[in-house]
Amino acid sequence: MAASPATGARRAGRLASGAALLVALAVAAAVLVPALLGYQRYAIVSGSMTGTYDRGSLVFSEVVPVGSLRVGDVITYRPPPGAGPDHLITHRIVSIRDSVLRTKGDANAAADPWPFTLSEPTQARARFSVPYAGYLLLALADRQLRVIVLGLPALLIALVALGRLWRALGEEARRRAALPEVEA
Repeated sequence: MAASPATGARRAGRLASGAALLVALAVAAAVLVPALLGYQRYAIVSGSMTGTYDRGSLVFSEVVPVGSLRVGDVITYRPPPGAGPDHLITHRIVSIRDSVLRTKGDANAAADPWPFTLSEPTQARARFSVPYAGYLLLALADRQLRVIVLGLPALLIALVALGRLWRALGEEARRRAALPEVEA
């Protein structure tokens, strides 16, 4: 016996919602599990580290004592005031002299023009990355998109629940209508 179109549509809906749930769980695991293990995450927004961490990569960093940093380590830091950029930068350490660091993006021809010292006792040092996952993190920073990402599934869940309630009420009304009337 062939399945009805309604049964096929329900099966396709279950498959689609199951696939969406798996994707959401995979993304959540990729972002949350490293955070639970103590890693910080940073999205790469420029091409200065192309070849190592391409634009859109999500870099996971461990927090280490400043004294353990070595030339060649990749760190995420805020350049000193007045240096130009006023946002976090992920670059490679190219020199350390008397606690003064110089960094350089792997794709840049020259070192960053600002020498700096780290004022905190610990520093984020890159450990691994997930290509393209940074785009998702950057997109979720947008309030409107975040509302859509959270609101659309909530709306769909509410609509499905209302549809099931409507169907159950209709079946209950048909069942009551089919019962013989009892005189009082």
